[in-house]
Amino acid sequence: MAITLPKKIMMLGSGELGKEVVIAAQRFGNTVIAVDRYDNAPAMQVADHREVISMLDGEALEAVVKKYEPDFIVPEVEAIRTEKLLEFERQGYTVIPTAAATNFTMNRDRIRDLAHDELGLRTAKYAYATSLEELTAVAQKIGFPNVIKPVMSSSGKGQSIVQTAFELEKAWDYAIEGARGDTAKIIIEEFIDFEVEITLMTIRQWEGETLFCPAIAHRQERGDYQESWQPVGLTDSQIKDAQEIACKVTDALGGAGIFGVEFFITKDEVIFSELSPRPHDTGMVTMISQNLNEFELHLRAILGLPIPTIEQLGPAASAVILATEHSNKISFTGMADALAEPQTDLRLFGKPDSRPYRRMGVALAKGKDTGDARKKAFDAAQKVKIVYG
Repeated sequence: MAITLPKKIMMLGSGELGKEVVIAAQRFGNTVIAVDRYDNAPAMQVADHREVISMLDGEALEAVVKKYEPDFIVPEVEAIRTEKLLEFERQGYTVIPTAAATNFTMNRDRIRDLAHDELGLRTAKYAYATSLEELTAVAQKIGFPNVIKPVMSSSGKGQSIVQTAFELEKAWDYAIEGARGDTAKIIIEEFIDFEVEITLMTIRQWEGETLFCPAIAHRQERGDYQESWQPVGLTDSQIKDAQEIACKVTDALGGAGIFGVEFFITKDEVIFSELSPRPHDTGMVTMISQNLNEFELHLRAILGLPIPTIEQLGPAASAVILATEHSNKISFTGMADALAEPQTDLRLFGKPDSRPYRRMGVALAKGKDTGDARKKAFDAAQKVKIVYG
């Protein structure tokens, strides 16, 4: 297939992951329009054009698409009026990976029902609730401890582990507060006692076989990723099971691009957890751990460019740099100390304001083994200090 460049790419969502996709796109000379609900979002700082709209506003979304007539529409966040994406696709626009896939995966209930009910995959036991009363009833059936989170959210917002019925009201309020979009629906899940939680970055191509990055392990707090590392040390059987499950789910969704497929790995099982149809925050480790990072792989798959090999370059890790305060005037110190350690790197995202636990950057490191890499990444992240004006 002959590939003609440049293309016009519209990013719906302009955070730190979108920023890296923009950089990858521009290395091949493409034009990028970055769209988000606030100005000066990270991807806007490197894009050719920027538009500030609520992507839940269908009319505003349609107006910006008609203004630029992009070759590809690339959703990067959950808070999008996904029905409009289906309309755009019917009008001849290419939505990544597909409009239907985006519609499914922006909501945890749809992707979970697809995996469990239609594909017959092993998932945690789960149920939904649209009120505290419903939550209380289904929690008794699921049992304690359990996990409660919004059906639509990002970066773990609104997620909590509930040990007893006395904590349900607080968990309900937190889930509703952390929800994206305009739905008041939560999912409650069986708590899985896993050995490790992984993301399997899965690359679907327009033509050619589905490819995989080596599995990425990650650790969460408050439902949000704190660190990730490669390699994981899975058995051949676990890798095979995870790849087969990832293929089943992504084949059902179709299209092209990278998918972050999450799994719980227990002593005896590989259990499907969630899926994102785009680069994944835990995959930021690939900026130091692979020959092609997740953003470059996403871009190549979108454009139909070849991906001859995906090479893992040795033990590597990432660790987040988190804000602790609300501020719209931010600066950083300590970068020189962080970068003085061999085989470390930093990415500061350029977010215009901060709030407690907001991810403002990430430290990256290689090491002699994953333990060494994780320590180096963590230490580098701790050396970077945020100054609030």
